Amino acid sequence: MVDTFQLQMNEYLPLRDVVFQTLRQAILKGELEPGERLMEIHLAQKLGVSRTPVREAIRKLELEGLVIMIPRKGAIVAEITVSELEDVLEVRLALEELAVKHACRKHTGEQIAKLQKAAAEFRRVLHGSDISAYAQADEDFHEIIYKMAGNRRLMQMLNNLREQMYRYRLEYLKDKSSHAQLVWEHDEIVNALEAGDEEKALKIMTQHVERQKEYIIQRLAKKEEV
Repeated sequence: MVDTFQLQMNEYLPLRDVVFQTLRQAILKGELEPGERLMEIHLAQKLGVSRTPVREAIRKLELEGLVIMIPRKGAIVAEITVSELEDVLEVRLALEELAVKHACRKHTGEQIAKLQKAAAEFRRVLHGSDISAYAQADEDFHEIIYKMAGNRRLMQMLNNLREQMYRYRLEYLKDKSSHAQLVWEHDEIVNALEAGDEEKALKIMTQHVERQKEYIIQRLAKKEEV
């Protein structure tokens, strides 16, 4: 079990909810990896709390599908599955396409400049080795497109989906051979939006999401073969 995460204190939340959010983020970010055992005593000591809020948090994580209970083994971080990936990316693609359509029609020059800056920042962080920074820069890029769309409800739905996407995004970004393609796709999306070319923007965005899906499915298939 990795020891990189810490209790994310929040004075407005009950301790059980703070523990739940801390463990949830650790799973989504890959700090607690698929297949890893969640031992109540160890987690309680790590977070400086009693076993009760840890036990309650694990139950909630099980309800979310992030944790599964194995007889005689206990709580295990749920594996990333192909069916879950397909469900999440199907919804993401539909929402991203809608965001791109609106962004093509509603964007401002200032927003395009911010998107260009975000694309450049993504390119810059790829020279480092911090995968979390890669993921954050990628999220920042897409969030600007959501804001360009000018639809609050759409942005809310995409942001809610973002956490479910985090584990998959990290898996994809671990593959350095994909980075040049990602940079190219970001740049092409920026160019298409700036030109108001809805057809091209949709084509690149679809490719952007589908390529991620194909890579992760292949990666999961290889894990199953081992």
